[in-house]
Amino acid sequence: MSIPTPSTRSIARIVRGMPTSDGAGVKLTRVIGQPQLTDLDPFLMLDEFGTDNPGDYIAGFPDHPHRGFETVTYMLDGRMRHRDNHGHEGVLVPGSVQWMTAGRGIVHSEMPEQQEGRMRGFQLWINLPARDKMTAPRYQEFGPEKIPSVSVEGARIKVIAGQVSGIAGRIAQPATDPTYLDIELAPGVRFSHTLPAGHAAFVYVYEGAVRVGEAAAPLDTHQLAVLTEGDTVCLEGAPSGKEGTAQPARAILVAGRPLREPVAKYGPFVMNTREELMQAFEDFQSGKF
Repeated sequence: MSIPTPSTRSIARIVRGMPTSDGAGVKLTRVIGQPQLTDLDPFLMLDEFGTDNPGDYIAGFPDHPHRGFETVTYMLDGRMRHRDNHGHEGVLVPGSVQWMTAGRGIVHSEMPEQQEGRMRGFQLWINLPARDKMTAPRYQEFGPEKIPSVSVEGARIKVIAGQVSGIAGRIAQPATDPTYLDIELAPGVRFSHTLPAGHAAFVYVYEGAVRVGEAAAPLDTHQLAVLTEGDTVCLEGAPSGKEGTAQPARAILVAGRPLREPVAKYGPFVMNTREELMQAFEDFQSGKF
């Protein structure tokens, strides 16, 4: 009996985010959830926010509803306070993660806890399967001291979800079995990671440059690579910029099991049918969230 040869994932396509605003005018870059990449099952949206100008973020995200999916907020810099109508409250600080399951309905706000300084991070939306869309809302918050990190052959990895060298992230979601790694690579440093078969995956570079597999050119800052099918993803730090500076690169590697279900979405609601969307609006307006 022959043993299948492991395959390496390569770049299927490259996407660059587009500037937009959300909430009460917060300026951000939408990478997934825009015309170039409307979604990547099970991922519905990826926003990167990062600015030193308080005017770009100070108005925050006042009360707004969600139903039918999960939001993952990963803070790199700054402080953001979460409050919701189920009694959850917390402050996200640099290096912390918030994983919120909207389920059948939640109304929350995300407001800056600072008047000046840098605010930077990501918000990722992950779909829920039809069987879980009306589950009870859930809120998980993990400070930076609770996010495990590991060094592998010179690479430094923060493990938000998934597992690296026997170190498991704090987040587990059986439906989509997500991987979420924050990876730091100095130029020439390589990191290889095996992903579950069939999982959709992407790499997003937010500092420096990263070579994916045997690609001729590295991914630059603010570029996302959708990855092909395969067993292993290989990343290597690369010199960046016109001068080829040797600063470490940082990227997030995200993967998850596709749900392969119909998606009906509008604004803050993600369901499977138009009728379910209409019910979500009706339930919110009648105070059932």
